[in-house]
Amino acid sequence: MAVTVKIEGLREIDQALADLGKKALAKGVLTRVGKKRLQPIADKANALAPDDPNTPGGLNQSFVVGTKLNKRQASLAKKAGKDFVEVYAGTNDPAGVQQEFGNVNHGPQPMLRPAWEEGKGDLLPGLGKDIWDEIEKTAARVAKRALKKAGK
Repeated sequence: MAVTVKIEGLREIDQALADLGKKALAKGVLTRVGKKRLQPIADKANALAPDDPNTPGGLNQSFVVGTKLNKRQASLAKKAGKDFVEVYAGTNDPAGVQQEFGNVNHGPQPMLRPAWEEGKGDLLPGLGKDIWDEIEKTAARVAKRALKKAGK
């Protein structure tokens, strides 16, 4: 299940990202902030997942945050169109989907949905501040590199 959120009123941030000079720097800023904001939801999903002590690295460690999708998910996302930056939270274990939604052998035992419901209210408040903080850190790194390069 994909969730799309549109945020308006962040023109100053958009300009500051453009002022970084390179598109890759702006993408990095937004990716880092997105990962930071989604991590508590993935952590909560891991906490809600069943723990099988006989399965090392089991389902309770499979919920991660990242920018990559599996082949099927990527083809579905491609049909929807490409945004500037996309960050995802979900399981990297195919059994996690069966556990979340159920199948003919057992009913659903949701983990990610309750984690999302609990954490989605904390996702957007403070997002602008986090982006500004990351822009400032990135700008400082760029300036430091430029000074170092000029000194050579």
